[in-house]
Amino acid sequence: MRIRNTALTAAVVLALSAAVPAGTAAASDVAQASATDAAQESATGVAQETAGAPGDLVGVAPSAFHPLPGQWTDTRAWKIHYRSTTADGAPNVVSGTVIVPQDGRTGPRPLVTYAVGTVGMGDSCAPSNNLPYGTAMEANLIQQLTLRGWAVAVTDYEGLGTPGDHTYTVGPSAGHAMLDAARAAQRLTAAGLSKDGPVGIMGYSQGGQAASWAAELHGSYAPELKVKGTAAGGVPADLLKVADFNNGSYGSGLIFMAAAGQDAAFPELRLDSYLNPAGRALVSFFKENCVAIDSVAGSFKKISDLTTSNPLYQQDWQARLNQSKLGRTAPAAPVYQYHALGDELIPYAVGRQLRTDWCAKGANVHWETVWVGEHVSGVITEAVEAGNWLADRFAGRAAAGNC
Repeated sequence: MRIRNTALTAAVVLALSAAVPAGTAAASDVAQASATDAAQESATGVAQETAGAPGDLVGVAPSAFHPLPGQWTDTRAWKIHYRSTTADGAPNVVSGTVIVPQDGRTGPRPLVTYAVGTVGMGDSCAPSNNLPYGTAMEANLIQQLTLRGWAVAVTDYEGLGTPGDHTYTVGPSAGHAMLDAARAAQRLTAAGLSKDGPVGIMGYSQGGQAASWAAELHGSYAPELKVKGTAAGGVPADLLKVADFNNGSYGSGLIFMAAAGQDAAFPELRLDSYLNPAGRALVSFFKENCVAIDSVAGSFKKISDLTTSNPLYQQDWQARLNQSKLGRTAPAAPVYQYHALGDELIPYAVGRQLRTDWCAKGANVHWETVWVGEHVSGVITEAVEAGNWLADRFAGRAAAGNC
């Protein structure tokens, strides 16, 4: 199903969504699924927990999907906990949300596994904690997908809404979480999704990194998923270059959030040993709060302002950051990649280099430059076209790359 571009409307809704505090919808709105369904799914999850396979459901609870507080959608939703894998291959448990339109559709329904952009590191920032109340910043973009009749699985990522710190910007972990969210959605009985149904991968910014990693890992990690294509935008494909670009600028807080995320995944990096008191205070603040206030608190800081020495110059840090570098494996399925020329947070050249690297390895990539706008507007203006591109893949139409 293709739809026309309504970018202006989407921009207004996204701005409103970002401005509304969490928890303003009635708690009763969350209980869309019946108690019987919830009990059945929870029992299934407990039984599957012992199996320990990636994508197995550990727990399920009824949830809801509201793009804005109180805004009705003809969907059912569940909060799930599911098994996944850390960046180093250890088992973990991740939370997320599965949303399914209630439109009477029969036959295999497309499923999009969706990763949000940066929301913060505090557990309250997790999409599953905000989608039921209409306070998730990308809820209107997700609604564009459900209005097409597609199911959506939204991962919370490792450590966001679950015990432990969020492994922010650790690419392999995020890719695993996305692929396992799709597996978990297909194993959720009440969702009614076929294990043979078509799957799309979608994300922007942090979500673009996650989606790109899911695309690269699909063939080796979850080859049974029938992935038809990946739409990824604003991708921070090279974290060291992104850090250099943001040092001392508006996006400098992202450097320290990313450092905290890497440290959460790899404690041997010992981030705290590099931070001065101001740096430790800022990182502690980030771990408890969400992106709206984080972006203000962290802006225009230099690495040298908050450290006793720069960890990014250390060999162990560079090795771990390069572990999240993209472009070394060609995605098996086609990719729609886009980036704003005026992106002030993720350099355009970083996204362009990822396209070059994928193309050199034989990937089928359709590259789009967003000529007008900056980082946040990029996801809004391209949302419909990215959805239309996925719709063509779900319809079985051939993808014409432009490498």
